[in-house]
Amino acid sequence: MTRSAGWFGETGKVGFYHRNKLFGEGFDDEIFDGRPVIGIANSWSQLAPCNVHLRRVAEAVHDGILAAGGVPLEFNTMSLGETLMRPTAMLFRNLMAMEVEETLRANPLDGVVLLSSCDKTTPAMVMGAASADLPAVLVTGGPSLPGRFQGRPMASGTDVWRISEEVRAGRLPESEFRYAERCNSRGNGHCNTMGTASTMASITEAMGLQLPTSASALALDAERFRIATRAGARAVELARAGIPMSTFLTRESFENAVRVNAALGGSTNAVVHLLAMAGRAEVPLSLEDIDRLSRDVPLLADLLPSGRFLMPEFHEAGGVPALVAELGALLHQDLPTVSGMTLREVGAAARRERDDVIRPLADPVQPAGSALAVLRGSLAPDGAVIKQSAASPGLLKHRGRALVFDSIEEYTDRIDDPDIEVDAETVLVLRNSGPRGYPGMPEVGNLALPKRLLQRGITDMVRISDARMSGTSYGTVVLHVAPEAAVGGPLALVRDGDEIELDVPGRRLDLLVGTEELQRRRQEWVPSAPLETRGWTRLYVEHVLQADRGADLDFLVGRSGSAVGRRST
Repeated sequence: MTRSAGWFGETGKVGFYHRNKLFGEGFDDEIFDGRPVIGIANSWSQLAPCNVHLRRVAEAVHDGILAAGGVPLEFNTMSLGETLMRPTAMLFRNLMAMEVEETLRANPLDGVVLLSSCDKTTPAMVMGAASADLPAVLVTGGPSLPGRFQGRPMASGTDVWRISEEVRAGRLPESEFRYAERCNSRGNGHCNTMGTASTMASITEAMGLQLPTSASALALDAERFRIATRAGARAVELARAGIPMSTFLTRESFENAVRVNAALGGSTNAVVHLLAMAGRAEVPLSLEDIDRLSRDVPLLADLLPSGRFLMPEFHEAGGVPALVAELGALLHQDLPTVSGMTLREVGAAARRERDDVIRPLADPVQPAGSALAVLRGSLAPDGAVIKQSAASPGLLKHRGRALVFDSIEEYTDRIDDPDIEVDAETVLVLRNSGPRGYPGMPEVGNLALPKRLLQRGITDMVRISDARMSGTSYGTVVLHVAPEAAVGGPLALVRDGDEIELDVPGRRLDLLVGTEELQRRRQEWVPSAPLETRGWTRLYVEHVLQADRGADLDFLVGRSGSAVGRRST
């Protein structure tokens, strides 16, 4: 008895309409003979350039479902492209997750293949599907083929930040910067660095939600379409066997995801997405868990922005399966995956080449504990994160005076003022850019350095905010400070000239201001009025959780289940 039979097996006028409308689409009786009906959740959109090739990927999934004896039904979802959406795609991650969940629950589907690419679409798909808990296979869109600029490969995001600073410093003409726009990639796909899209693709593969090498195969490589065809077939097999997504979303698989993220030098955004995904899967996971699980994992993947190479080289080196094999006992190896193999078997079957890209445990890019760190202290009582592997070692212990900005717009207006009081020791503080404050927690935490310092050759400073940053970014950047300023967290009380102490080895972030003075400031603090008062944004602001809890909506945490529900009349 398939779930879809709850629709197509109905008698009377209800069954008539369910069946008749699909006859009208051109289906025949085979859709009603008990074959698994598999949804293809497609986030294709021309408004999300990283996802635009998913039309072709969906065709391959469709073929795989048919070949395995299933019935494919494709539907569109929201598509979250960080490159175009304002104020930030993160504002809509939970909306997309809710749409995916409700679409799966409301329709005659026995399983689903989830097609994502740009970074927020992957966690949104997983969150929604985890709550509905149908059999599911994820297929991410794959990285783009790098372009070339000034004689070398151009890294998505990372090189954009680098050369934009060169323009501001007066070392690169604006005309060259505009020319670089055409060089940044040579086709469809998401960022080819270990940014958030590649990170989320890689860790979901390590969690068992994708087929082997799905994360690293290039977007327009024939291998991408072979993987998609196999994914369609596997979704049929999982639906027949009644194996729900929760089979793969366990505490052990989330621990593997955290450790793989550390070995990859993955995006800080993985933290907020993993916490949200775990909440939907009803798996306990905290910032303390993430810090603890990351501490004994060395950085093995020599990938930008923490290393030298790009995703095509990572795929050539064997991708996630090769990394899993190298990590060995650091992972829970006997977990199931949607491929039908255990993670150990996936690693054993990996084609392992290029140990300059995926380094041996005995010769890592950076030693254990060098990737992600979770900080706490008087400035971040509920936590903050920093990507050590992309920071300047000399700034990981730092004490300096704060220069405070109440918004990213104020920062942009003031930072290049030649009279601004700033030096290399200054700590740049941005607030009101968290989940509620912006709203949506935008990727603005990697603040551009003041022009006057860039011109002196200074390339990094300590920067602190309640915002996020792109996974393609680098620098000594403290992010996700919780509680955020907009809800009255200590970040709201910082003033110009206050001393701040950062101690990454000690996992501390402290505002060196006396308790009585902070109490006086708190009494004077007045929260800002909401920027939006209608629609989704109002619902989001009223219900969003803080970054240390994944920035999901409070009423969406947990599973809804995939029960057929009340029948139509």
